[in-house]
Formats: sequence, C-alpha cells, structure tokens
Amino acid sequence: MSATATDTLSLLLERAEGERDAAARALHAAGQQAEAARAQHGQLADYQQDYRQRWTHSFTQGTTMSIVDCYQSFGQRLEQAVTTQHHVANHADQRQVRAREALREAELRVAALRQLIARRQAEAAKAAQRREQRADDEFAARAHLRRTAHA
Repeated sequence: MSATATDTLSLLLERAEGERDAAARALHAAGQQAEAARAQHGQLADYQQDYRQRWTHSFTQGTTMSIVDCYQSFGQRLEQAVTTQHHVANHADQRQVRAREALREAELRVAALRQLIARRQAEAAKAAQRREQRADDEFAARAHLRRTAHA
C-alpha cells in the first residue's frame, strides 16, 4: 500500500475515532439529561400524589369554597407541570436513543476503516512477499545458469 493511501486511511480513521469519541460524550450527556428529567418527573408526580392525599384528608374535615378553588387551581397547574415534565422526559429519552444510534454508527465506521486498513496492509505484505519470492527465484535461476555455464 502506498504511503499516500496509508496516510489518507490513517487520517480517515483518526477523524472517525474523533467522531466516535464525540458521539460517546454526547450519549453520556444525553443519558444524564434523560435521567435527570425522569427523576424530576418522578418527584413532581410524587408531590402531586402527596398533595391530593393531604387535601383529600383536609376535605373530610370541612373547608370553604375559596380553599377548594385554590386547591383546584393549584392542582391544575401541578397537573400541567407533571404533564410538561413527562413530555420533557420523553423527549430526553428520544435524544438518548438517537445519540446511542449515532454512537453505534460511528463505531461501525471506525471498525470498517480498521478492517479496510488491515486488508490493505495484508495485500501490501502479500505483494511484497511475491516480489521477494520472484527476486529469490530469479537469483536462484541466474546462479544455476552460472554454474551450468562454468561446468
């Protein structure tokens, strides 16, 4: 394999490895974001459940309409927050899936380039071996001719 081809493939491999490493970092970051979004959704959902239980208990002891209105108003806003955070968590999970797929594709590119380089190096070694064998055969043939010519 020529030096130019080797250099080109080495540069391509280096670039592919850099892209793979960047994809791995992006996957790690996406995983952390997804985990944080799911945790926040869980906390909001738990708070919402606690809020309902506390107010259900309070309603059994009697309350005014203005307090019921406040409960309902806050409950609606809390429901919106839980729903919004659920969407945020789903979106973060989707980003993580896309990042995982990008990493997989980058790893495949690196593996393919390594395989190509190995194949080209094996071909170059085989060609060099054939050239060496031809040179040895030619040397042996000349040596034989010299011996037969002197005999």
